[in-house]
Amino acid sequence: MSISAERKQALITEYAIKSGDTGSPEVQVAILTERIKNLTDHLKGHNKDNHSRRGLLVMVGQRRRLLDYVKSSDAGRYDTLINRLGLRR
Repeated sequence: MSISAERKQALITEYAIKSGDTGSPEVQVAILTERIKNLTDHLKGHNKDNHSRRGLLVMVGQRRRLLDYVKSSDAGRYDTLINRLGLRR
C-alpha cells in the first residue's frame, strides 16, 4: 500500500521546483496522489478494510488542503500541477 523508495525518489525529482526540494506542495501532492492510487487499488480487493478506508479519506483531505493552498497562492502552478497529475479539478 505504501510506495517504494525508488518511486518516491522519482516523484520528488519529477515534481521538485529546485534541486533537493522535498517539501514543496507540488512534491507533497504528487506523493499523496501516488499513495491514494495504491490504496484505492487495495480497497477494491479488500472492501471491508475500514481502517485503511479512513486513512484514504485523511490523505484525500490533506491533498485537497494542499491543492487549495497552491490555488490561493498561484493559480498557474495549480493548473499545471493538476494537469500533470491528471486530477479532475
